[in-house]
Amino acid sequence: MGFRSFLIRPFANLVSRDIARWSARAVDCQESIFRELVHKGAQTTFGRDHGLADVRTHADFARAVPVRDYEGLRPYVDQIKTGASDVLWPGKPKYFAKTSGTTSGVKYIPLTRDSMPNHFNTARNALFHYATQTGNYRFFDGKLIFLSGSPEMEQVGGIPTGRLSGIVNHEIPSWLRTNQRPTYATNCIEDWETKLDRIVDETLQEDMRLISGIPPWVQMYYERLLDRSGRSTIRELFPHYSIFVYGGVNFSPYRAKLEELTGGPMDSVETYPASEGFIAFQDVPGDPGLLLNANSGIFFEFVPLQEIHEEHPRRLTLGEVTTGVDYVLIINSNAGLWGYNIGDTVEFVSTDPYRLRVSGRVKHYISAFGEHVIGKEVEAAMQEVTEQFGLQTVEFTVAPQVNPPEGGLPYHEWLIEFASLPADLPAVAKALDLAMIRQNIYYEDLIKGQILRPLVITPLQQDAFRTYMKSEGKLGGQNKVPRLSNDRKLADALRPFIMSR
Repeated sequence: MGFRSFLIRPFANLVSRDIARWSARAVDCQESIFRELVHKGAQTTFGRDHGLADVRTHADFARAVPVRDYEGLRPYVDQIKTGASDVLWPGKPKYFAKTSGTTSGVKYIPLTRDSMPNHFNTARNALFHYATQTGNYRFFDGKLIFLSGSPEMEQVGGIPTGRLSGIVNHEIPSWLRTNQRPTYATNCIEDWETKLDRIVDETLQEDMRLISGIPPWVQMYYERLLDRSGRSTIRELFPHYSIFVYGGVNFSPYRAKLEELTGGPMDSVETYPASEGFIAFQDVPGDPGLLLNANSGIFFEFVPLQEIHEEHPRRLTLGEVTTGVDYVLIINSNAGLWGYNIGDTVEFVSTDPYRLRVSGRVKHYISAFGEHVIGKEVEAAMQEVTEQFGLQTVEFTVAPQVNPPEGGLPYHEWLIEFASLPADLPAVAKALDLAMIRQNIYYEDLIKGQILRPLVITPLQQDAFRTYMKSEGKLGGQNKVPRLSNDRKLADALRPFIMSR
């Protein structure tokens, strides 16, 4: 055991025991956070506008504070941007996390001094807990890489503003900074491919032990490393590499390819970070459920997905949720977010303790004929079929084809970039359609009723998605390909990349 891991071990054990304690009493933790948020929020402009001083129960709160998206919160953010204090939370935000939205354009999510521990401490605690659970502390003695956005900041209303992953770079403590790669200067490079080459330069000869990032961009990093080094696998290059940390997308579609590049299975820790808060993390190695971060300044509410567009949807507290139901995640936090719909849907896989998985995005679905297919369904179907046929997918997206140019019944088009084209694509398409029928009863009814024809797979050329993302200025960083959509915009943009058969 190295000097650094020796020093970290006792603190990691304390963190792990604390996680076990609060996760066993998550509902009580949520009630305490609710009371504190309402008390402090009553002192703000938002609190006075919504009568938080008179809120005593969650029912009171739900009547006083409506569910809203960024557009509903924007008037208060605009006040902060003009220099006002005590608007959404006492004082002024420490940072704005700048993120893009399809309907709101650029969004400015406040991060306060009270909320910053939620972001950094949760990431740290997830790693400490993993180390305690597995006995693997050795990765602390080598180099760690976090593929992130630029840490360069701009000033908006006197508040430092940038991408969340870049902001976190400013909060990394000195004991970790000496082990971190890439360097600050390299992290500031905006062009992803230039940045990637510099990251390879800086890490090729290092003792890399932890790699963190979104799977498709980590795959690009692996491929560039192997190309430059001439090695066959990442483990040949980094023999002490032992843990992969990821979040933001489902790992399953990328697992086979990444494990091939790595040289076999790899320990991993899944996290669920967002600009609005660090929501959950994997607390049991190998378990797909993510432990809800119930003791970190966020009071969670859960709206059944089918009710989210109703005028007065039910807003359940943690103690009221059940497993196997898709909920729209609503957060209230010490960053000054109130009744805030972050756009994600989650499904609880356990309530003792409270573990969940991300099931999709509220805006990412297909319901051209009332089928309401969501992200977890297409990903589960794809995983089933790739395992059945031994396939590797680089990336995929699904869109409805309502008016097929070739005529006939409409269908769902799956635009897939395979690592290697299947020998029997029609058999894969048939199996994928059967898997979707098992995933979604409404899809099954439409197929059986001959409203839809079975799905169609459109294979794409190598690097199709990377080329498209680059053309949109969204290569690298935290940008993700939408898994599915209810229109043809992305599908039509990918038409030039269709593989000739």
